[in-house]
Amino acid sequence: MSGVDETNEAKNGAAPAPSRRALLGWGGAGLALGAAAAGGAVAAVRDGAAAEPAAGTGAAVAFRGAHQAGIATPVQDRLHFAAFDVTTDDRAELVQLLKDWTRAAERMTAGHAVGEGAYGGLAEAPPDDTGEALGLRPSRLTLTVGFGPGLFQHGTERKDRFGLAARRPDALVDLPRFPGDNLDPARGGGDLCVQACADDPQVAVHAIRNLARIGFGKVAVRWSQLGFGKTSSTTPGAQTPRNLFGFKDGTSNIAVTETDALDRYVWVGAKEAPGWLAGGSYLVARRISMRIESWDRTPLQEQEDVFGRDKGEGAAVGKAREHDKPNLAAMLPASHVRLAHPDAHHGVRMLRRGYSFTDGTDGLGRLDAGLFFLAYQRDVRDAFIPVQRSLARSDALNEYIQHVGSAVFAIPPGVRDEDDWWGRALLT
Repeated sequence: MSGVDETNEAKNGAAPAPSRRALLGWGGAGLALGAAAAGGAVAAVRDGAAAEPAAGTGAAVAFRGAHQAGIATPVQDRLHFAAFDVTTDDRAELVQLLKDWTRAAERMTAGHAVGEGAYGGLAEAPPDDTGEALGLRPSRLTLTVGFGPGLFQHGTERKDRFGLAARRPDALVDLPRFPGDNLDPARGGGDLCVQACADDPQVAVHAIRNLARIGFGKVAVRWSQLGFGKTSSTTPGAQTPRNLFGFKDGTSNIAVTETDALDRYVWVGAKEAPGWLAGGSYLVARRISMRIESWDRTPLQEQEDVFGRDKGEGAAVGKAREHDKPNLAAMLPASHVRLAHPDAHHGVRMLRRGYSFTDGTDGLGRLDAGLFFLAYQRDVRDAFIPVQRSLARSDALNEYIQHVGSAVFAIPPGVRDEDDWWGRALLT
């Protein structure tokens, strides 16, 4: 809804993973490594393009690989996204935090408790795991970490707290303010982010809760967002999800099987960024408020004109099927698809992993609902920024939406071996 259309991603079956409760005995005995450590439930990663477990198996997604899981991974049903402020100025504490987070993340994504869990350990001390996910399956949990601009240069004085200013990537830019933005500072920014995706909301919330607990005294949650009803798919052949306006969202998304497209549009190359980011990506997160009540009173023809697609099949104007190549010239000049489609931006694409949200009411008797837009790309200056400028100027959908939160993060590559951890190449 602020970016490109969508597609897909391959699913391969995997055996059900043992429950967290059954694995508690492993707590404190070291990390679960590779497929064997999770009883064969972890998919094997090959150069970052993995054979992934099918939705519904409750299986685990491999944590290690050339790229972080949670990007070119089949999109799960639920999201808990959190942005953190780093509250320490001690580089050694930051390093230890990222090491601890990496160890905990690998355990949780494999279906393990963080440590001794809710049982065992010293009765006089808090447990190592908060316990609400005990007995639950891994639910394809993925945890994806990112580094915000404030980690490199903090505050208005651009303080270089950790000696990282010279290592800030050129493409990690502060996003411009676009026409129509009504950004709430309390819903944007952050020095670090963690994206937790899973098919069970409790598994995703448990993961963020435990990382926040581990980080107490070093980081503080700046803002967070729960999401349901994925609005994008990366799985070839999967049905395109619908957003809260009832339209299929992201018909031309990049699929996990499109390795050439991933290399061209998502993964950062070794020659275009600091070496620590090679194999990583950039993430733009935008909280988009949707004026549900106004939309629901809009005639169907007008709704379809706004999007440039029919509401039932999802076909572009003048076409019969959703995936028929659209004729942008046949659409109204202000239609969303015409302005957002890759063909309108020299073919540039983004990989979308957005989710719907509802957060009660806005205080005026209307639903506080919308789209939490997540888009991964090789360079935000070539992808999100020009696309959003075009949309902000002319998109007919702007009558019904408003961007109220915004953040950008550099996403490091994946964790490869036992000695590796999130951000190691940056901080060592």
